[in-house]
Amino acid sequence: MADPMLPPRTKLWVLSSGKIGHEVNCLGVAAALGLEPQIKHPKPRRFFDRLAPYGPIDPREASHVPGSQFAPPFPDIVLACGRITLPYLRHLKRASGGKIFTAFMQDPRWGRGDCDMIWVPEHDALRGANVLSTLTSPHHLRPAAMVAARSIPDVRLAALPGPRLAIVLGGPSGAHRFEPADTNALVMAAVSAAQVGYSVMVTPSRRTPPELLSSIAEGLRIVQARNVFVWDGTGNNPYVQMLAHAQAILATGDSVNMLGEAASTGAPVHVYEPTGGSPKMTRFIDRLVETGVARRWRGQVESWSYQPLDATDMIARELARRFLARG
Repeated sequence: MADPMLPPRTKLWVLSSGKIGHEVNCLGVAAALGLEPQIKHPKPRRFFDRLAPYGPIDPREASHVPGSQFAPPFPDIVLACGRITLPYLRHLKRASGGKIFTAFMQDPRWGRGDCDMIWVPEHDALRGANVLSTLTSPHHLRPAAMVAARSIPDVRLAALPGPRLAIVLGGPSGAHRFEPADTNALVMAAVSAAQVGYSVMVTPSRRTPPELLSSIAEGLRIVQARNVFVWDGTGNNPYVQMLAHAQAILATGDSVNMLGEAASTGAPVHVYEPTGGSPKMTRFIDRLVETGVARRWRGQVESWSYQPLDATDMIARELARRFLARG
């Protein structure tokens, strides 16, 4: 836990949609603030779920309903992310008489005036007096966690000699597809790195197609690459360990969070862009390239240096400043 930026008795609730990408943003800021949050998962019935973020909360979850998880005593701060959480953030703001400091991660698209602070990535167009934008998104990979990972290596990775390449896989999204050509390109990337002497460490996300992971593992087996670790879901995911011990990273360009976490390591970040894409994601990757953090994958592992990029502390400090300024 980081040194607290706020009084230790400050109470913080995190409203989570249940999506890991949303929750990571909030929990990263909470950790940087030095607070232990209570995580609340709104559970609206289908009708109210479909109305979010524009409609009301599910009445059975209202703060005045006996047994509601949103009943008083209210926290000092509520952090939220994800469309179904916005009605609940607005409800709590009103139910507390405006006393709760409300912060939303990403553009809420509605009820922006009910948010004391909104964080958006730089590639998002939203700006305003209550808006803070940064190039990368907040995450939970605190510097102390990286130091701990380097001082006590995971036994599954400790035997891998350097240099090490971490391959971090995303998966299909609203904007991206992983077609056979993408699978072939990522297999070749892993194989070519192994053939020039890199130890290859591969980890999937929840969205990674199983056939993509198995194809990379099979490709490395066929070329008899010896210094390889492919996480197959057995035991804990050594994702943080891989980032901590990598001399280079290859990440698929379908996740702002994933690339932001890679950018916080100081290791060269190679970006493989799968089929599809979006203007926002392209602008984000362009900015990472412009700042010297990342390079688009060009068929081989490259080496360069940059100052690790992590906006989490900046976001947390701005939130703390605004909260304390209210008196």
